[in-house]
Amino acid sequence: MRASAARRAAAARLREAGVASPERDADLLLAHVLDVPLGRLPLVDDLSEDDQGQYDALLARRAAREPLQHLTGTAAFRHVELAVGPGVFVPRPETELLAGWAIDVASTLSSPVVVDLCTGSGAIARSVADEVPGAEVHAVELDEGALAWAERNLAGTGVDLRHGDLATAFDDLAGMVDVVVCNPPYIPLEAWESVAAEARDHDPYLALFSGQDGLDAMRVLERRAALLLRPGGVVGAEHADVQGVSAPAVFAASGRWVDVADHLDLAGRARYVTARLAR
Repeated sequence: MRASAARRAAAARLREAGVASPERDADLLLAHVLDVPLGRLPLVDDLSEDDQGQYDALLARRAAREPLQHLTGTAAFRHVELAVGPGVFVPRPETELLAGWAIDVASTLSSPVVVDLCTGSGAIARSVADEVPGAEVHAVELDEGALAWAERNLAGTGVDLRHGDLATAFDDLAGMVDVVVCNPPYIPLEAWESVAAEARDHDPYLALFSGQDGLDAMRVLERRAALLLRPGGVVGAEHADVQGVSAPAVFAASGRWVDVADHLDLAGRARYVTARLAR
């Protein structure tokens, strides 16, 4: 079959299944099957019978709303490539902005100590270690399935990865940390039906839901960050786009923080909150 015709048919199939980016997903899956860069797809003429069979099998799984990254086994995040699959939250492009904030802050400091709470795949910790070579980076993950992926992604990076709870992690670093960064669970339990099938049916429950208003983990983070940070240290945390007021309020209400601010993503939606521990 002609590759161009296969790509068009694949995109139509994924569009019919409700996939948000059918053309790009169709191309990425074909590039994965052929083991070629995305930019070389227009140069491919015909698909072999074996290639077509593999492509059809992956398209069927994607049409069933299995995450694209589970099918390819990788997820790009800033300047690194992460191994992902069943059992770990697939990092989203929006989280790259939060990671970028942590990197920018850490880059202004001499020998910064950075803690990534709820590390999941290790995406933020890996990016900080990659882009701020002088940083001392620590990360923690509670879910054992996700921890296994983080161990794989952080191997050889020098990141101190631990198995533990956001609420109790890193007692040994109390008052010594410069930057705390976290992508906590933040979906309200009542919003289960509205979550995209790729996340709801495949991402770990622990990585998604956080109480009736979605802010249970944020409240725990506020308390833990206050214990871990040195005076003047900063915290940054992702939240849902409808929490642009309520998430910053968690920090403002405690009286422990100054410079509480919310930040937009590239689509103009409220995306993450930052705050500085009062001196």
